[in-house]
Amino acid sequence: MASFRVNALHACLARLSTARVNAHAGLIADTLVSLALLGAGFWRNEVGIAGTVATFFFGLILFSLVEYVFHRWLFHGYVDLMAQGHRQHHEDPAGYDALPFFMPPLAMLTLAGVLATFAPTSIALLLTGALAAGYAAYGLAHTAIHGKRFQQPLARRWAASHHIHHHHPDRNFGVTTPLWDIVLGTRHVPAREHGEQH
Repeated sequence: MASFRVNALHACLARLSTARVNAHAGLIADTLVSLALLGAGFWRNEVGIAGTVATFFFGLILFSLVEYVFHRWLFHGYVDLMAQGHRQHHEDPAGYDALPFFMPPLAMLTLAGVLATFAPTSIALLLTGALAAGYAAYGLAHTAIHGKRFQQPLARRWAASHHIHHHHPDRNFGVTTPLWDIVLGTRHVPAREHGEQH
């Protein structure tokens, strides 16, 4: 009986994960939890303005590294459940596959609570809020990249970087920034540019 309930729950979450309403609810929930955490951290402000700003930017940079690590080694790696879901995205980039909308906000709130047990509360809230803001930006950016045609040249180049990843899955793992692709040598360099560098 217990295994039936687990299987039924798994099937329900799998259906939810591919629903359009879930994808849109996730973007909203991720944005709201990031604003709530950042707002609470700024309001509490136990570390002054310099500490607040430094914590926020550290959290954004940390998120960009987490995004890269997850995308490169989990989504294109050996964790079958994650790799399987990501393969589905590569097969249908315009699809609505996403985590159930409530999971990332719950994870962020849990992380804030854990961090607050050994760090000042404002640092825990700001750091987690910055991570949540990075995740929300990732979700919004990824949705825009696959659903919009950009007119501005810089935005088109940024979107093209991710589209290249869909044709070269071992390159361009960063969606929000190419920073870690550049640092870790996975940025796609077109053959003509590669030849000019030698």
